[in-house]
Amino acid sequence: MSRVLVIDDEAGIRQILSEIITDEGHTAFTAADGIEGLSLLNQEPIDVVLLDVWLPNMGGIDVLKKIKEDYPRIEVIIISGHANIDMAVSAVKLGAFDFLEKPLSLERVVTLIRNAQEFIDLKKGNTQLRLTLDGRDEMIGESEPMQQVRELIEQSASSDTRILIQGENGTGKELVARQIHNRSSRREGPFVEVNCAAIPDTLLESELFGHEKGAFTSAVSRRKGKFELADEGTLFLDEIADMSPDAQAKVLRAIQELRFERIGGEESIHVDVRIIAATNRDLQQSVRDGAFREDLYFRLNVIPIFVPPLRDRLEDLSPLLDYFFELYADSNNTEIRRLSEEAMEYLKSYSWPGNIRELKNFCERLTVMTDETEISRETVSFYLGQSGMIPENDPLEDFSDMSLNQAKEAFERKILVQKLKENGYNISKTAQHLGIYPSNLHGKIKKYGIEIER
Repeated sequence: MSRVLVIDDEAGIRQILSEIITDEGHTAFTAADGIEGLSLLNQEPIDVVLLDVWLPNMGGIDVLKKIKEDYPRIEVIIISGHANIDMAVSAVKLGAFDFLEKPLSLERVVTLIRNAQEFIDLKKGNTQLRLTLDGRDEMIGESEPMQQVRELIEQSASSDTRILIQGENGTGKELVARQIHNRSSRREGPFVEVNCAAIPDTLLESELFGHEKGAFTSAVSRRKGKFELADEGTLFLDEIADMSPDAQAKVLRAIQELRFERIGGEESIHVDVRIIAATNRDLQQSVRDGAFREDLYFRLNVIPIFVPPLRDRLEDLSPLLDYFFELYADSNNTEIRRLSEEAMEYLKSYSWPGNIRELKNFCERLTVMTDETEISRETVSFYLGQSGMIPENDPLEDFSDMSLNQAKEAFERKILVQKLKENGYNISKTAQHLGIYPSNLHGKIKKYGIEIER
């Protein structure tokens, strides 16, 4: 049931609406003008407001703007007479849920309150779903470096302090930013990401601040920028070091004032956003080299968080492998892969230049491309070569002109021949090493026309 506030200067309307609201099982509150209504909102958790357009002391439109500014999750239904229907339509454009036209239809009052509450519940459900989905990208590992990252997240999440996340490519800087957002008071607001390295410098200002129609040749309509879209949420500026000096100056001003103008516009737009930035570069060195503004660096680097590379947290390798193998086994409807002891030792000796991103891709590749339940060292060695990090003797060369299924079959035949040779063409022993049944191995030998040497 909803908690409904009626703001109307006519006592009779307040009484009628209050009775209808109560009869439907909701809780009713009333106020005779906008100032009284706004004061009540500071005291009571209201879900829906029924707001008259014409009010003494403070007009209904001004009250609506104040409610949407201070209580954006409250739904407002406008009450208007026939003479001011245009004003009611304008109110909807300002964020009102809908409007009621006088004389009031009691049935429509009930319907709109119900619809508004359903919309509120839907938004809450979508928020919870988003948080649940975001929760799938967990921070895996209990190593000391990861414990330090977690502590910094917990300490900083509740504030609006700016954060600078540094670390190599693929370490999970975006995941850390999302964890901070999801644990903050802004978690129901938007999380807006900007990859500063992926946007040409000529388009970055429009991407960040938006533009008005006709601001430049291709500006065929007004467009909101990322700062505006992130209002009441978090703006994640990834690869911040790749911004040009001109863009850095404009971002610095926007961060300082939380105000900006769209390109081609004159209106100063105020936003309420939290800034989290990230980079894979040494920003202090970039400042010394003159490539990054010192004042912007100090603005961003209020709370620094360093995300360690995988090679510095190898004790987390095993739980990470378990997590990714389970994830891809579920999405590909196949068995969960596991590694032999030799394969695991081999992985621990690898430097993981692509960090968690490389490991994630590696696990997906193994799940899709091999039928081994227990994956051997040889298979691991082969597929690590496909990551592109080992340039000599490129194993992808033989498969470059094949489709995915053709490449999978070609590799499967190759590994079967190799394993059969290693095990003296003993079917049972080879099947055991491959982690499959002898009958399955017989079927594959027949499928690929492999000759068994006696």
